[in-house]
Amino acid sequence: MRLKSAIAALAFGLLALAAPALADNPANWSQPAAPFRVIDNVYYVGSAGLSAWVIKTPKGLILLDVGTPANAPMVEKSIEALGFHLSDVKILLNSHAHFDHAGGFAKLKADTGAKLEASAGDRDALEKGVYPGAETRHDFDFPPVTVDQVLKDGDTVSLGGVTLTARVTPGHTAGATTYLLPVREGGVPHTVVFFSSASVGFNRLAPKPQYPGIVADYRKSFVLWKSIDADVFLAPHAEMFDLAAKRATRGPGKPNPFIRPGELQAAAAEFEAAFNRALAKQDAAK
Repeated sequence: MRLKSAIAALAFGLLALAAPALADNPANWSQPAAPFRVIDNVYYVGSAGLSAWVIKTPKGLILLDVGTPANAPMVEKSIEALGFHLSDVKILLNSHAHFDHAGGFAKLKADTGAKLEASAGDRDALEKGVYPGAETRHDFDFPPVTVDQVLKDGDTVSLGGVTLTARVTPGHTAGATTYLLPVREGGVPHTVVFFSSASVGFNRLAPKPQYPGIVADYRKSFVLWKSIDADVFLAPHAEMFDLAAKRATRGPGKPNPFIRPGELQAAAAEFEAAFNRALAKQDAAK
């Protein structure tokens, strides 16, 4: 799926959630998907539509995102299907504090004993289990979870000699965080970027912004994403990075389809264009 179509499809899916019931979630959010190795020590353990990532280290596992509350058991089964144990999970990370990515953390934390590390901007939402700026939308609520360590922009998360760098990229949420991880494939170094998200979704940009400074935050994040030198682009929604199509071509003796230089920059440009259209539309409706 081309990225423009993916952004449109994602926006449609989010708009569908304007209905009161979460039963209207896109079907692929809860559709099981077999776990697999993406590159080096990075594994996919999410559903067909919502990403969850395991980073293997000599001292245990780092889990980035979970999905909705209902997805937590699916993620746990996927971790075990790869031959790991839930007790191997030592650190939990979050791309951004929305129910479709952070909803299952309370269960994962209880079942693994892992520590949750997250940005200051998303801490309140995670610990209250709410959608920031739309707290009256209780269909967006999720089980609250305690943040054990607060991350700042540029902080590192290390376990067993494996280190991710946290780049706070606010806009989609006040503390949305992109993570960078060096990996190797066939002896060649690469950089994985775990993209936080940049869609407008339900966010108010004008006249009453979702949170103060949201427009400036989006713009600064677009600048940062365009400057990052990474050639493996992974994102919280499967449509954002063509998960199904790439996985279909994954196989022995074939080039790794997840290695695509420039994909982050292309995604940032497309999301920036969509953001500018949304901002203009909201400005016009003042």
